Amino acid sequence: MIPANDPKLKSWIPVPANSDFPIQNLPFGVFRPKDALPRMGVAIGEHVFDLAVAADMGYLRDLGVNPIIFLNDSLNPFIACGRDAWRKARQVVSDLLREDNPEVRDNEKHRAKLIHKMSEVELLLPVKVGDYTDFYSSIDHATNVGTMFRDPTNALLPNWKHLPVGYHGRASSIVISGTDFHRPKGQTKPADAEKPVFGPCKLLDFELEMAFVIGKETKLGESVSTANAEEHIFGMLLFNDWSARDIQTWEYVPLGPFLAKNFCSSVSPWVVTMDALEPFRCEGYKQDPEPLPYLKYSGNKNIDIKLEVFIQPPNAAENKVCSSNYKYMYWTMEQQLAHHTVNGCNIKPGDMMASGTISGPTPESYGSMLELSWKGTKPLKLADGSERKFINDNDTVIMRGYAEKNGVRIGFGEVRGKVLPAT
Repeated sequence: MIPANDPKLKSWIPVPANSDFPIQNLPFGVFRPKDALPRMGVAIGEHVFDLAVAADMGYLRDLGVNPIIFLNDSLNPFIACGRDAWRKARQVVSDLLREDNPEVRDNEKHRAKLIHKMSEVELLLPVKVGDYTDFYSSIDHATNVGTMFRDPTNALLPNWKHLPVGYHGRASSIVISGTDFHRPKGQTKPADAEKPVFGPCKLLDFELEMAFVIGKETKLGESVSTANAEEHIFGMLLFNDWSARDIQTWEYVPLGPFLAKNFCSSVSPWVVTMDALEPFRCEGYKQDPEPLPYLKYSGNKNIDIKLEVFIQPPNAAENKVCSSNYKYMYWTMEQQLAHHTVNGCNIKPGDMMASGTISGPTPESYGSMLELSWKGTKPLKLADGSERKFINDNDTVIMRGYAEKNGVRIGFGEVRGKVLPAT
């Protein structure tokens, strides 16, 4: 067992019951204290442990990295130090926060500088995303979409069960949770119209996704195998790939999504390491037909992460509209990365790869409004009496996720975004 994952560990910092951030988690992020420069931190309960201050005080001297790395506006330089550095840093912080370790606990002066209330700092985009890829790897989602728009008896396209389908997205419009954005505009073609029209998107949707962050680069021409993929993955976060369905319907043939996807994607602020998620590995789908050799893998590679989506109308309560799970993924992230690089495509620390919409086998587990309202034919009724086929102006969409086992809950916090009217 990874020592920092020990279920018996407790922290001297109070951690509320059902917190996403117990001492067994310790996800990495970037934050800005009031009147100070951005720096790296680790989430613990409702607080942030300041890695820049810890490095300056000498607590991180044994990591073998330049302390200035932690005074940075992204995790990228730290991620580039490699998996040994990530593991050592998480273990050092775990040791410092253990309830039986007096080193920081009993040093009032150091403690005051090292620990910040999360509510009093600004959480920033954790990585500078150089490149972003979105996959389409949930078999239930792909089947639902294929059933709605094509042939229910042949919902999956011929290639779907042979490779992880994906497309290159837009990195510049990935934003941190809490960032409001305007409803996108574009061309659409109403079913009864001869020509397309221009205007605000009418069928705005969320897509419940998770993303993984690349931790180790490759050179052009190199490939990553499923066996060593985990050496190249730093961690995971929540991802809302907002989607303009009506724009997408008109534009996507023949090259796929463009304006329908590149206007905004929202991510959660804390990157949960793969080490912290290791106890929650589970068996994946039986892949039939058997994939080609470069996509084969051994062991349990899916992860049991419970996922929820809420819609909050203006001045109203949250409404849970979806309960899904990351374990419903057909293609694993190891297979996604192996396929992405099999042609020699190079990857870099901070690159982000999203799962595609995560839908389960039952209606309440569908990960998009397209599916939940079944293309608008089954509106969802909210607690305030209003209905939703898709997302309205001034609605806020909130996604949360966590894994839980043996009394330990490893969570991701939340990703939220509010839709403002089109400009």
